Amino acid sequence: MNITHAYAAQDAKSRLAPFEYKPRELREHDVQIEVLFCGVCHSDLHQARDEWHNTVFPVVPGHEIVGRVTAVGGHTDKYKVGDLVGVGCLVDSCRTCSSCEEGLEQYCENGFVGTYNGQDRHDGKITYGGYSTQVVVHEDFVLRIPDNLDPAGAAPLLCAGITTFSPLHHWGAGPGKKVGIVGLGGLGHMGVKIAHAMGAHVVLFTTSESKVADGKRLGADEVVISKDPEQMAKHTNSFDLILNTVAAQHDLNPFLSLLRRDGTLTLVGVPEHDHPSPQVVNLIFKRRSIAGSLIGGIAETQEMLDFCGKHNLVSDIELIKISEINEAYERMLKSDVKYRFVIDLDSLRSEAGV
Repeated sequence: MNITHAYAAQDAKSRLAPFEYKPRELREHDVQIEVLFCGVCHSDLHQARDEWHNTVFPVVPGHEIVGRVTAVGGHTDKYKVGDLVGVGCLVDSCRTCSSCEEGLEQYCENGFVGTYNGQDRHDGKITYGGYSTQVVVHEDFVLRIPDNLDPAGAAPLLCAGITTFSPLHHWGAGPGKKVGIVGLGGLGHMGVKIAHAMGAHVVLFTTSESKVADGKRLGADEVVISKDPEQMAKHTNSFDLILNTVAAQHDLNPFLSLLRRDGTLTLVGVPEHDHPSPQVVNLIFKRRSIAGSLIGGIAETQEMLDFCGKHNLVSDIELIKISEINEAYERMLKSDVKYRFVIDLDSLRSEAGV
């Protein structure tokens, strides 16, 4: 019997612990992937603890997956056994709505299927993610990992990378543009790296003096301590785009004031409680915009991976064993990681004796 070994939360209060399940039989266009590495996203913690109030338990988190193809369905032609591949935040969509037809599956008007805690469109079963020894995914939602990238460091690109690349790409970050990145965590550090590689003038906003040197190491041209009004005031009316990666409730007004006319503040962090409403005058008098952005479609995610391959960009990671995942969650809540935990799934195979 083909058994997948994983770590799952059984309810919102439980620690993640060993869990086994039988994966689906390969469909004609499926790819079976031995998971090598899986990044740990803050969304995983939200879902495991049902903070978004939509979790179906047991839940096996993980949507930053890198692995090797071990088997393919009878009509699969995009991948072959041995290929190094990735799986991001979604594993299916309706394929027929206008968003899907435009390659924007993340905005599927009938709802995309999440890599975990999603409902399979064919059998109705709940999907399980990458805190596991293997996953089975339709070939159309599998991505090719550039050979020159470190597989462990590449894993967070499947969420943190595309979550920042997509809005930077959409709003035209590049030479001659001044781009702000708010927060230097798992998302923010990739935002700094990618915006720098795109050729923009990059300014990092952080509340921590201790992150100034690291921000510059990662590619920021300037670092601003956002709780210092004088430092903030020097940048009034000057930004084309500010990408806000912070997933905690805070005041958006200080950042809106830094946008030039027609500038955009784009939110990618999802806080447990909504931000306070911004001052309308901050928007009206400079025709500024507040926007949101959600990961990316499959084509754009592959474009992001190829871009990162060209510029040799990966996440700064701390590699952990699967048995350390609960401690990692607690450390993540304290921002005690530079800048992304990644699970080595060989540790789970060893633990399970497979």
